[in-house]
Amino acid sequence: MKRYGQIADILVKHGFGIVVDELFLSRPRRGYFRRGRPEDLELSAYERIRRAIEELGPTFIKFGQIMSTRRELFPPELINELCKLQDQVPPLLFSEIRHVLDEAIPGWEEQFAHIDPLPIAAASLSQVHKGVLADGKVVAVKIQRPGIEEEIETDLLILTSLAERIESVFPTSHVFNPTGLVREFSAQIRKELDFTRDGKNAERIRRNMASIEGVRVPQIYWQVSSRRVLTMEYITGVRIDDVDAICRMGFIPGEIAERGFKAYLKQIMVDGFFHGDPHPGNLVIMPDGNLAFLDFGICMVLRPQRRDTFIRLMSGIVQTDVDECLIAFSDLGISIASEDKELFRDDLYLLLLDYAEYEVQQYDFSKMTIELSEILRKYNMRVPGELMRLLKVIGMVGDIALALDPAFCFSTRARPYLADLMREKYFSTEAIRDEIRVGIHSIRSLMRIPEQMNAALSRVSEGRIRIDIIAEDIKRLKETMDRSTDRIMVGLITSAIVVGSSLLLLAADYTVPYVYIIALAGYGIAALVGLYAVFHAFFLARRSSYRNR
Repeated sequence: MKRYGQIADILVKHGFGIVVDELFLSRPRRGYFRRGRPEDLELSAYERIRRAIEELGPTFIKFGQIMSTRRELFPPELINELCKLQDQVPPLLFSEIRHVLDEAIPGWEEQFAHIDPLPIAAASLSQVHKGVLADGKVVAVKIQRPGIEEEIETDLLILTSLAERIESVFPTSHVFNPTGLVREFSAQIRKELDFTRDGKNAERIRRNMASIEGVRVPQIYWQVSSRRVLTMEYITGVRIDDVDAICRMGFIPGEIAERGFKAYLKQIMVDGFFHGDPHPGNLVIMPDGNLAFLDFGICMVLRPQRRDTFIRLMSGIVQTDVDECLIAFSDLGISIASEDKELFRDDLYLLLLDYAEYEVQQYDFSKMTIELSEILRKYNMRVPGELMRLLKVIGMVGDIALALDPAFCFSTRARPYLADLMREKYFSTEAIRDEIRVGIHSIRSLMRIPEQMNAALSRVSEGRIRIDIIAEDIKRLKETMDRSTDRIMVGLITSAIVVGSSLLLLAADYTVPYVYIIALAGYGIAALVGLYAVFHAFFLARRSSYRNR
């Protein structure tokens, strides 16, 4: 309840008292919070939303950051503000987090020669300290902030409750699927709290990137790591977007852009497991020129079927093939109303055609994905969250490559890579083997058709064939008739009891003992049966109405 109060105070402070009013108060008291006092009335509503989220703390900041990928759901102005959310907090003193080390790695003092008490980075979930192991290896120690897990679990309960309340109060919000968004986010942030998973992600990407020269992933030291502490190789260098520093180090930014682009295409298109947070702070150019990946808390998975579908979607985009894009959308479960299908096809074709005619210097894949998201939002198409996050990752990678090399063109670089993947998919040894297997199975099925036809004709001639007709409408009609028959029977029995009791009172001699008791018992039974019938009918009507909604 204390946390609910904090949330309400922050919303009112930033001018969203009407939200508190609608969500928290009963109808007679509505209007109590409508006169909120925002910090600055000149700010736009979207900017005030961003400031409120930052003040609400790490859970809401992380939620806002993930929502910034859902361009098909929210207005561009809100997305732009959510992209500005900063996950920066004042660092804790080492004495305040020392007990986390004590609990997570007992006897850590013997395994570390030194840990710098001043952190080199601090975020809402953890902070990083530079350290030296007993054998002299320089490491980065990522330590979870104390109490953060309990705080996040409390906020997740509140977010879930708010999402359910929003769907109840605002029926039109169902198009955004608030409870689904919160459920998806809860799973994601709980994964981020498990540093063991973070380390496993790093090791998997390290193995997958071993074949690409000039790419580094830090080594994990498991003997001094746990669920709340992660110790990894210490990486030094400059941010990938610091072009001047890269040039001063003597490296060519365009070559680095090409290397990073190929690394991400392999992770996404071949491995199906990729680094999901490619902002410039997580990509570092080392003094030896290697591109190093950092922070593996957010990694995404594409299973083979989804990966093939996404490859076809990307191929359709770069080849301006609308039909291929529509087929890929359908395979991803993205549906569109039949009356809007042709209009959507026209808008999509115009978008792809515009970008196909751009010069290399004008092409901006990130901007194209934003416009694609706006088209999806225009036609109220519900898109899987993984697709939007994937498009955002590719857009961020494209933006970084464009900053390094102004002549970089996503379409030009991706087209041959996608063509090789499509060729491998259809003409590789494994693909040919699968096609041969399917062909043999189809031939065997065809060869069994005459035998199956003879068996069917034999059953017809012998009169042993049976036809089962199943129709939902007939089934519902039968159920309705059964219920009606039951009600009629209950009504007849009730009437018979009432009539019988009345005749008993009229015909019986007053001297007969217990006549009135028997008659009154009959009336009582009739009343109970009647009430049961009324309440049962009311319950069935409510349940039918709920199903129809």
